[in-house]
Amino acid sequence: MDSVLDNLSKTESVSVCVQDPRLHKVDPWHTHVDYEICLQTNSMCFRKNTSSVRRRYSDFVWLRHCLKGNALIIELPKLPPWNPFFSLKNKEQVSKRMKGLQEFLENVFQSPLLLSDSRLHLFLQSELSIRRIERCALGKTRFTVAEAIQQSRSSYSSSEDKSSSDSDCESSASSDLGLSIDAMARDSSVPFHHSNERDP
Repeated sequence: MDSVLDNLSKTESVSVCVQDPRLHKVDPWHTHVDYEICLQTNSMCFRKNTSSVRRRYSDFVWLRHCLKGNALIIELPKLPPWNPFFSLKNKEQVSKRMKGLQEFLENVFQSPLLLSDSRLHLFLQSELSIRRIERCALGKTRFTVAEAIQQSRSSYSSSEDKSSSDSDCESSASSDLGLSIDAMARDSSVPFHHSNERDP
């Protein structure tokens, strides 16, 4: 039986790509960059074979903090360091950050213990805001983790409008959470290389 399970795990694969940085301007004084996370897998650990979500650097910091609770006996992968001089015009810095975020996720996937965290799956395969991910993982939403993932876009080749993704699972009006900053800024995104703004 063990050999069957070993063979099964050898045939499973998880491929992740962090790409397409975009600048979001909330107002003249507040901007941030988010990145597309494309996941393709045949692993039974994940609900979908393909998915695509957008997350910002601070979201990764939140995820790593969450995973710390599961990583008491293992070494937690590191994120690329925060750079106070990070410039969106510096393609080398942007590329280095994307590579570091991707390596972080690839290392997380190596640990079955970390893979068991429902917040990781919501982070990767749902378009819920971080606050809603926390509420869903705690069972404080009308929908389950599985339902949140299933109601998100099924593939990163989809061209659906993402602005309604949260309301598909739980309406902003009834949840008392409102829209996230990311959702409000989504319509005002511009390619990262057209700005000289900095993203902390």
